[in-house]
Amino acid sequence: MAELAFSTSDLAQMRFAVSPMWEVVTSFRLLSTGGWDRPRPGSADSPAKHPVHRRWIEQVRPRMMAAGLDRGWLAELIPPSGYLPDFLNPAPAGPAPTLAVELAGILAAPDEQVRKDLDHLKNHRDGSAPQLKTLYADPEACLPRVAEEIKTYWELALAPYWARIRVVLDADVFHRARQVAEYGAARLFSDLHDSVSWDDNALRLVRRQRTLSRKTAGAGLVLIPSAFAGPGVFTRVRKPQPPQLAYPARGVGSLWDTRTVTPSGAIAAVLGRSRALLLTELDAPASTSELAHRTGISAAGVSQHLTALRDAGLASAHRTGRSVLYARTATAESLLAGACP
Repeated sequence: MAELAFSTSDLAQMRFAVSPMWEVVTSFRLLSTGGWDRPRPGSADSPAKHPVHRRWIEQVRPRMMAAGLDRGWLAELIPPSGYLPDFLNPAPAGPAPTLAVELAGILAAPDEQVRKDLDHLKNHRDGSAPQLKTLYADPEACLPRVAEEIKTYWELALAPYWARIRVVLDADVFHRARQVAEYGAARLFSDLHDSVSWDDNALRLVRRQRTLSRKTAGAGLVLIPSAFAGPGVFTRVRKPQPPQLAYPARGVGSLWDTRTVTPSGAIAAVLGRSRALLLTELDAPASTSELAHRTGISAAGVSQHLTALRDAGLASAHRTGRSVLYARTATAESLLAGACP
């Protein structure tokens, strides 16, 4: 059991944050669990091993393989289990930093911190890791290449789904904040995860191997809901930054539920029948050719309509190699939810 003591000042500095980088490292670990070979149906490393995220894995894993991310920097930095290098998760600046802000924190990591983290990572990896040896030799030169790969992964695996993920994460923060307001911090910690508890002015975590104490952590605590952290929790402790606790967000079980709906006549009257149809088809990110095949609209027509939807803030585009994936934005999700009972 690990125990983190809290003073009045620590409680006063406790806060929530939504972190793109925590979603990067936890989702990449989920994808790599069981190895990167194409899984056989029913095998131990098939998507059925992670039923909650099965739809997402089936859509994203082929893109990862095609982009070679199964052989890149992240594949060596993020082992299937055990330690995650601390420099990948700098303390979130504010309640919802952008990926660019967090990448700037990674690029600013001191060489000695990167090397210390890589030394610790050796104990959690099997076999050689040639790219990590290069990173160890010259962190300043290699970290920009790591950051570029993170941006590629983000565009392929998370950006097309980010509006949907943010709805779940923001709802979790709202629920937890209300718990604190109505019942206090003790109720919050007791309800956070079955491995977390609060007693005698201290946060306690069971089944944890790494040290967790105020001697090695900064003041306060950053609580970070995650769509991909389950079933356990993750911690990051490094002075002078506050300790971080990433935990499974509420509502993840319904994250990938099919939401395809038939738009009402009112929506079609405003957007046009074809654009309303395309929005409903974007329950999962899709390319222009996929949408043309499914709707019967010409590829040129689909492209023209998607451009109009992007300009209106209802669709977003994410490049994946030679193709572009389109996704509904949070505004589009709210529009359809309000108009389609």
